[in-house]
Amino acid sequence: QVQLVESGGGLVQVGGSLRLSCVVSGTNFRFTGVNWYRQAPGKQRELVAGVTSFGTTNYADSVKGRFTISRDNDKNTVYLQMNNLKPEDTAAYYCNTLWGARDSWGQGTQVTVSS
Repeated sequence: QVQLVESGGGLVQVGGSLRLSCVVSGTNFRFTGVNWYRQAPGKQRELVAGVTSFGTTNYADSVKGRFTISRDNDKNTVYLQMNNLKPEDTAAYYCNTLWGARDSWGQGTQVTVSS
């Protein structure tokens, strides 16, 4: 069974930083791509960043230059380093992976950026 567990969210002031973690189990992690999504109240869930099994990364335009996604295959963990946070970054953040034809999600971690 694929499981993803997010952590690292919290309350931070404008301009601050947080690092989110997503621990993945139930897959051959080295061959698994992982994405970070977020969903704010009243808005659609949106793709924030992704990293492939080869380490290739992609980002939403709104976070380019501020967020960095990375992976540690020895720890089965994907990170999202978030710098220079803005109020519009406030959302529940979820990690996601596709494995065995199943699209799996974690429970989410809340990020709140105060203005």
